[in-house]
Amino acid sequence: MLIGEYSHTIDDKGRTSLPAKFRKEMGAKVVIAPGIDNCLFVFTMKEWSDFAERLSRGNSQSVLQADNRNFNRLIIGRAVEVEVDASGRMLVPEHLREYAGLLAKVVIIGVVNRVEMWEANAWEAFRTEYSKKTDALAEKLGSVGII
Repeated sequence: MLIGEYSHTIDDKGRTSLPAKFRKEMGAKVVIAPGIDNCLFVFTMKEWSDFAERLSRGNSQSVLQADNRNFNRLIIGRAVEVEVDASGRMLVPEHLREYAGLLAKVVIIGVVNRVEMWEANAWEAFRTEYSKKTDALAEKLGSVGII
């Protein structure tokens, strides 16, 4: 299970380190994709395969639905397979760094089946905003039987 929050930096070449705990679970090759809320999603190869399949499958007419086609283009079409080197570093492609606004400091968080990579200030703002809504979010999730 991928959980936890870690602060890292991105070097001049666009590399950042995957936390050691995540490296063990994710392996030597991962997929980095544009995420939601201007973060990046990082998946194991297996989780990416499952995720991409669910996105592209939709329903039998999904390729005919503009929203589905466009979402797949933005998420699947911009995803990149990257190697995690022996030191645990991975190269975050420029187009994905730009998408997420990653400059120097990043926060890497585990979200059970994926990792999210955030620009540090954006993560702090997001976390601060949603921390205020924890009770309301829990109640909403409870009302639909999730918790």
